[in-house]
Amino acid sequence: MRSHYCHQVTEQQIGESVTLCAWVQRRRDHGGVIFLDLRDREGLVQVVVDPDRPAAFASAEDCRSEFVVRVVGKVRARPAGTENPQLPSGKVEILAEEIEILSRADALPFPLDEEGIGENLRLQYRYLDLRRPQMLHNLRLRHQITRHVRNYLDAAGCIDVETPVLTRSTPEGARDYLVPSRTYPGEFFALPQSPQLFKQLLMVAGFDRYYQITKCFRDEDLRADRQPEFTQIDIELSFVEEKDVMALAEPMIRGLFRDVLQTELPDPFPHMTYGEAMQRFGVDRPDLRNPLELTELTDLMRSVEFKVFRAAADAPHGRVACLRVPGGASLSRAQIDGYTEFVAIYGAKGLAWIKVNDLASGASGLQSPIVKFLPEPVLQEILQRSGAEDGDILFFGADRAKIVNEALGNLRNRVGTDLGLVQAGWKPVWITDFPMFEFDEKEERWSSTHHPFTAPQSTDLATLRTDPEHALARAYDLVLNGNEIGGGSIRIHREEVQKEVFAALGIGPEEAQDKFAFLLDALRFGAPPHGGMAFGLDRLVMLMSGSDTIRDVIAFPKTQKAGCLLTAAPSPVADRQLQELGIRLRPGVGDGLQNP
Repeated sequence: MRSHYCHQVTEQQIGESVTLCAWVQRRRDHGGVIFLDLRDREGLVQVVVDPDRPAAFASAEDCRSEFVVRVVGKVRARPAGTENPQLPSGKVEILAEEIEILSRADALPFPLDEEGIGENLRLQYRYLDLRRPQMLHNLRLRHQITRHVRNYLDAAGCIDVETPVLTRSTPEGARDYLVPSRTYPGEFFALPQSPQLFKQLLMVAGFDRYYQITKCFRDEDLRADRQPEFTQIDIELSFVEEKDVMALAEPMIRGLFRDVLQTELPDPFPHMTYGEAMQRFGVDRPDLRNPLELTELTDLMRSVEFKVFRAAADAPHGRVACLRVPGGASLSRAQIDGYTEFVAIYGAKGLAWIKVNDLASGASGLQSPIVKFLPEPVLQEILQRSGAEDGDILFFGADRAKIVNEALGNLRNRVGTDLGLVQAGWKPVWITDFPMFEFDEKEERWSSTHHPFTAPQSTDLATLRTDPEHALARAYDLVLNGNEIGGGSIRIHREEVQKEVFAALGIGPEEAQDKFAFLLDALRFGAPPHGGMAFGLDRLVMLMSGSDTIRDVIAFPKTQKAGCLLTAAPSPVADRQLQELGIRLRPGVGDGLQNP
């Protein structure tokens, strides 16, 4: 129906007849001559409609914004002084010969060129929201990223293999989305949280190098960078160690930024252990653009009488640390109180602080309610360790290490942003040597830090059960500007090791056989050493596009309550469908509920 996209009409087409199919961006009537700005996915072009073409002129008079039209006309140069250098087509215009209205449009529920439109309204009319240039840019960027990834992994010898979407529920990780089976009454499929076990089985099958850009599903509480259904760039390799997986993934990300954003990332990416990251930054995904760091004080506080610090320092899993903020002595009491409320979100009972006004004056040059409780030598050691200078403020955390890390780690990010300390650019870092297990206080048992198929670093399998707290995993994450964009591990490839890890997690032989018999069997039939990683495509596109939420880089996302405003899903289903599945709802379930 058309000969060109709008942006393809340039000076090279002057004198030619072209046919365009597009939306009317704007209609302008200038003294009997009508101008139509046409828009398609590639750009804009100006159409001029003269009264001496009565049929075309009548159609142009009838046009309104967002009408879909077909225009036939001749390309000519714009009059001098009317060019638009911002557009590829800005030096030309089309003199219309025919205009056909293909589709009319009602008044839109919101202007496409207006900022600050409520997100719920945007999601309800997502097909209109996607007409906006920024949304089109985001999804085209996503296309560029996936194209680059596929080309890179194809060239690296990886085979694209699809894995099942209907699988079985697993006892680890987030909640599964369950799918009832009609042919097996009372039994359920689960949507995959990842293709983890299937890609491992592909390695057992001898595929050697696999990748897939695949949908995954997790029924968990959402944040700005999470969705119930999301997309992973999934990779698995045989006969590899950690360095081999990194050697494949790192150039892929570096080349991606070079080709798509024309940006050079460091070569090589720096490495940091999990322990170092937690000690220096309080988080395992540090934003290295932020120069603020934590200072360890636990050992020092075991010698003081100040009960708040001493109790935390003496506790089995306690920690005392401080965060030095250069120039922070200028913070007002109201600002400090605001930060105190902020750390309370992470379980901190308070936020002690010391303002450094005059180092040369010793303790008298320090301003704080807690100075009087700390001996002069201890104060001097704090100042020396933290590198404090005149005009700085020190914020203190004293509690269980988990609370201190979360409170000061997030305070570091907040203060760095508030005070403009975060540098521009991109700062990737590999985080390695993760704990194998973490203690789940709600369940009162050990759980996997990554997943139960991650190989332990130790070859002494007995210690996995006797000393799980100190077991380290062969796991690694790639962090970019404080965001985990990818993570992976070397997998367990021997049956006896997998059984031992299951035992450490409280998964007994019967449960392991019931839920993972297919995996344990596969490990008995010649499984190669293997490992891999997965990248969160949505999060990666969000970062590269500069968006604030992954909802702006997904064509049809869910809300933060996991609902679809466009299609009003989830929704009730007919009683007949429930009867076929053998499902009966409890009284009251679903009554009066509306789509979130």
